[in-house]
Amino acid sequence: MSDPVAVVQQYFDALAAKDFAGVAGFLADDIVWHQPGANRFSGHQRGAGAVNAMIGGMMEVSEGTFELALTGPPMLNGEDLVAAPIHFTAQRAGADLGQDGIDLLKVADGKIVEVWLFSADQPGEDAFWGR
Repeated sequence: MSDPVAVVQQYFDALAAKDFAGVAGFLADDIVWHQPGANRFSGHQRGAGAVNAMIGGMMEVSEGTFELALTGPPMLNGEDLVAAPIHFTAQRAGADLGQDGIDLLKVADGKIVEVWLFSADQPGEDAFWGR
């Protein structure tokens, strides 16, 4: 059994490096992703393809500037839930986004199988991404 905290750390390392092939390798084929808010990316994504398309869409809207980094160590609850304090930023013409959040990830067999995201300023994030 792989260490869920190590899996999450490696996932965030790949994301910070913009190694999207590496990011995709950590996602279970049948992942369920809960994206908060009321913007073009909000809702439930099902499957690695849908999640990868969503991340690609965020990179497109942000003109390649979307970045996300851990602000503290990932924390384990039980055998499979990992909370990660994060900070994310993005820019596009006429708008900047920068805020803290918490990502909650469920890990099974070395893969991320479910994700819940929490943003410090959801209305601000919604305004940035738009409909």
